[in-house]
Amino acid sequence: MHKFYSLLGLCKKAGKLAGGETAAEEAVRGKTACLLIVAEDASKNTKKKFYNSANYYQIPIVAFGTKEQLGRAIGEEVRAVFAVTEAGFAKKLVQIAEEWQETENKSSMI
Repeated sequence: MHKFYSLLGLCKKAGKLAGGETAAEEAVRGKTACLLIVAEDASKNTKKKFYNSANYYQIPIVAFGTKEQLGRAIGEEVRAVFAVTEAGFAKKLVQIAEEWQETENKSSMI
């Protein structure tokens, strides 16, 4: 399993993850969200809604994995959106996602 998904599971166990659109929205509006994670296969409307919220509330946002992969990482069916509510977890997840994208970009150039 990828490090990103493992850390996401730890966030869930630590109680620092709001999963699903409603819970993520509440975390954003309540100003407890430190990072938004949106599945790459989320609907256009979901992506637009959360990218706009991230921009307005100045919250970092990452598109990573599929709804199924994200859901499985926390032991549930499918999830399109998460809000991470702890800064340390958020920072590490962003770092891992950026490293993954760099690796993917390098491998596609070869």
